[in-house]
Amino acid sequence: MDRRKDIAREIARSYIVLSTDALDELANILVPMKFKRGELVLNENDVCDYMYYVEKGLIRQFCRKDGKEVTEHLSYEDSMVISVESYFRREPARLMIQALEPSVLYGIPYDAIQELTKQSYEFCRLMFAILERSLIISQKKADAVRFYTAKERYLSTLRESPDIIRRAPLKCVASYLQMTPETLSRVRKATSDSDN
Repeated sequence: MDRRKDIAREIARSYIVLSTDALDELANILVPMKFKRGELVLNENDVCDYMYYVEKGLIRQFCRKDGKEVTEHLSYEDSMVISVESYFRREPARLMIQALEPSVLYGIPYDAIQELTKQSYEFCRLMFAILERSLIISQKKADAVRFYTAKERYLSTLRESPDIIRRAPLKCVASYLQMTPETLSRVRKATSDSDN
């Protein structure tokens, strides 16, 4: 069953109101994709050709540094995943994208959305809204790393994105919060002890 029109509506509902014609145009360019647990959506040094809307699943963006995997971002249902620099500059990706759960994504192809933004102000507004949210998320994460303690980072994520804490593997959550798994375990224990 073709769900592209429903997904176009969900994207619009998350970001901006689109006209019926614009919804149809968005639906027409969406590319449905399925990924198994652990499968790479985007490999290092590939060019990111899609901005991905997550219909189902848990997705992580990560890179390898000094022989370790560093989780940059975690996303789940009703959010966008994008390797921003690679997508817009058409350069090889530094960040990899991986499905941590069986996932259903809808790709927004770079070339197709660029054409739509040239033809329609609605699509310029949609792209602006998507990028605005992405920038705000990045800024909040950067601020949390600079200004919050490990416990505050954990509690903030638990409050704002509890699915990350519940669904992602411990080592991915720890890396995302920029702490060791041991520190995350201590923080979780101290937090649950204070709740009792």
